[in-house]
Parts: sequence; C-alpha cells; structure tokens
Amino acid sequence: MRVGLHALGIGTGADPDVIRQVAQHAESAGFSTLWCGEHVVMVERPDSPYPYADDKKIAVAADADWLDPLMTLSFAAACTSSIRLATGILLLPQHNPLVIAKQAASLDVLARGRFVLGVGIGWSKEEYVALGVSFSDRARRNHEFVEAIRALWRDDVSSYAGDFVAFSEVRSYPKPLHDRQLPIVLGGNSDAALARVADYADGWYGFNLGVADVAERVATLSSLCAERGRDAASVSISVSLRDGSPDDVGALESLPVDEVVVVEAPPEHPDDVAGWIAALAPHWRVG
Repeated sequence: MRVGLHALGIGTGADPDVIRQVAQHAESAGFSTLWCGEHVVMVERPDSPYPYADDKKIAVAADADWLDPLMTLSFAAACTSSIRLATGILLLPQHNPLVIAKQAASLDVLARGRFVLGVGIGWSKEEYVALGVSFSDRARRNHEFVEAIRALWRDDVSSYAGDFVAFSEVRSYPKPLHDRQLPIVLGGNSDAALARVADYADGWYGFNLGVADVAERVATLSSLCAERGRDAASVSISVSLRDGSPDDVGALESLPVDEVVVVEAPPEHPDDVAGWIAALAPHWRVG
C-alpha cells in the first residue's frame, strides 16, 4: 500500500525552506504523494460546523499561514522529480474553472505528469459568503466545473454550456501530459460526497477517518458505484486516519484502499526536517 504525506502549506509547512526539505526528503524516503489543502480565507467566528472533528471545530488557527495549494505544489515540483503532487483538496466551486484548468495543466506540465487534482465543495458557508459565491448550489457547481475542465483539457476546441459556466469554441493549452487528462479526486466523507465520487470522480480522498469508518465508507462507495453500473475498482481510494498508527495499515490491506495519507505538521526549522522524515518513514513502513 502506498503512503502519502499531507504536510505542506499550513503553519510550519508554509516556509519555503521547510517545503523544499519536506518534498525532497519525502521523495527520497519513498512517500508516494505530497498532499496540500486549501482555504482561501478563514473567519474569526465560524458558525459552520467542521465535519472532520468530533467537536466540529477546525484545529488550524485563523491567523495561521495557509499557502495557495497550486503555488505550493508548483514549488514542490521544482524541488523533486518523481513524487506525486495532489491538492487535498482544492475548493473548486469557489474558483473560475477555466483558470483552474489552465493552472492544473500548467502544474502537470511543470511536474512532468505527476499532478493529481483533488477537489471538493467545502464546509464553511462564511468562506463562500466572503468570496461572493453561492453556498447552497456548490455541489451542482462542482459537477459542472469538473465537466467543463475535462472538456478544456480533452478538446482542441472546447465548448460547454451549463447553468454556472458556459463557453464556446475556446482553446485551452497546455494539455495535461497523460492522454490530456488528470486524475480528479473528490474529498468528503458523507453519503452525498461518496455519491458524487461514484457519479463522476476518478478517486476519493477520505479525511480523518477511523479504521472502522474507512471500511464502512468504502462499502458504501462500492454500493453506490454498483447502483450506477460502475466498477468500484475504477475509483482510486486515499484515506487519512484519525489517531492512526502503522498497525492500522494492516487492517486496511483487505480493503480496496490504494494509499494511506499521513497528516503531520513538519518541524519549524528546515534543518530538523531530515530527521523528522527519517523517523516518520520507517514508523509508517514507507519504502
């Protein structure tokens, strides 16, 4: 089973020297993927419940540095040569899909085909309000944007007509390196999120789940795929574990899980990163 690392872009992981050291040492140690998430803005007093913690509160301080994930992964791409790079996740409904298609394809070209576009609809209504984007229709917007992005990548001359995005006979270059497509992975742990994965995603990123939760969510995803006449094996699965340990990885090996993602904050000082990775990798049986 592959082991990824979700450590870049936030707090101590927002320092460029730390990013460089984490990316290079993670690649050398054998981690499969570097993941990087997104929030465009944080709010002082959020009312929206955070769905990935029991207390419904995000652990990241509102004043923590939180880098743009595409810029962060572009920097990491320049520091590495083989490790995959993934947004986990980018809040697609908050963006212009034509711009994201361009940025994602550009990153994939610069990374020589190593990029995975992870997207989701988000949970913070306050963030959507601040950006002037409708919160209530974000799921429909996400689906349309994914369809539009795929058309922009696939076709020499692209057209798309939807409720939220429409364009006619445009050209978007460069194209992603592998068959003009990138894997598009969807985040979210709810039934509705898994239904979206079954409907139109190449993969699922489950976040902060217990081992029993992973088994139940994977079974639900498999059933949703079967209802749609889709082979569940066509969906890649990456999960991060809540209070997980290497012993839990063995429990997941009987499930169709492709990657366990370790979520950790890197050291504050770049000189400490090598030792941190050297301890983290064997702990998680990387390599």
